[in-house]
Amino acid sequence: MSESPNKQDEAPRAEASPAAAGADKVATPRDMSEAPHEHATSLPPTERLPENVAGVLCYLFGWVSGLVFLLIDRRPFVRFHAAQSVAVFATLSIMMLALSGFFLGSLIPGLAGALLLLRRVLELVWLIAAVILVLKAAGGERYHVAIASHYAERASHAGR
Repeated sequence: MSESPNKQDEAPRAEASPAAAGADKVATPRDMSEAPHEHATSLPPTERLPENVAGVLCYLFGWVSGLVFLLIDRRPFVRFHAAQSVAVFATLSIMMLALSGFFLGSLIPGLAGALLLLRRVLELVWLIAAVILVLKAAGGERYHVAIASHYAERASHAGR
């Protein structure tokens, strides 16, 4: 067994601790990646999402998800889509409810078939509107629905 001539090479090297470095400490990539997470915890959960994803989620469950995002999120793009979702899909929901057999169908039984057909047309409009609005929001575009966009623009500026 041979001994190495230099005993200093065999001695364990002491690592400098971050506390010992003091003011000379430079932020490492790990330290910089932790900083945004501390700030992100103070944000509402919806504001951690990218704007186009949040815009898509505004339309996911019709006016209900739009209302949730309208109350929580403060970004203008998301508030626009949330307000437009509430305006468009709440109107369609009320119209479909009025055309259901429970309301007009029971009051005017002779028109039940025509009312059912009109309700199916509204359901098709709902589906087409949802697909178009989701695709436009995913692309980062503010697609304006005729009357609803006026209210959506006002709501997007109210959150500032």
